[in-house]
This record gives sequence, C-alpha cells and structure tokens, in this order.
Amino acid sequence: MPKALPVIDMSAPVCCTPVAAAAMDEAAALEVALRLKALADPARVRLMSLLLTSPSGEPNSGELAAAVGLSESTVSHHLAQLRNAGMVESERRGMNTVHRARRDALGAMCRILDPDCCT
Repeated sequence: MPKALPVIDMSAPVCCTPVAAAAMDEAAALEVALRLKALADPARVRLMSLLLTSPSGEPNSGELAAAVGLSESTVSHHLAQLRNAGMVESERRGMNTVHRARRDALGAMCRILDPDCCT
C-alpha cells in the first residue's frame, strides 16, 4: 500500500527556493510535490486548460463537465483536488458554482521549477 502524504495548508501559492537554486529541504519538497500531484491527472490538466482559456474566465461546473465529457460529480471531485492545492478558486452564484484558475499559484509553481521561465 502506498504511503499517504501528510496534509498541509496549500491555500497560498507555493513559496520556496527554486529547485535549481539549491537542494530543497523536506518540507519545501513536500509542498511542491503535493501541488504537482494535484495536476498529475489528465482530466485535471484539461480542466486547468479550460479555466485558463475560457472566454468568460469563470465557467460553471456544468460547462466544464460538458467540455471534458465527464459527469458533474466527477468534475467537482477533480476541482476539489485543484482547489485544495490552491490552483483553483470557486464561487457559488445562485444555482451555479463558477471556477477560475489562480494564476498567482501557477506562476509561483513555474518559478520554483524554472526561475528563468517568467523573466
């Protein structure tokens, strides 16, 4: 049985020394790994792509489910994983829940993996 990773607060964008700058300590490596784990699913990568390219910028759960060909409950599960990793924000509006990518969190991940990516 695989070892369960500990739960940590990932609501804020990840912030630590870039991978290439120096050897990471265990806590920083865990923080990065948990966020990458949240993206390690093709459906979640597709959902992030849709969130980042949506003309409205805030598609609702039904629109996302139709776009990826999954049930709304499955999409809600994937969005919860991305939300727990701090990569997505969701907001209830009447009968719908709209979602948006947290570009600050994604940018922070990019800078950790490659500090020269965003210069």
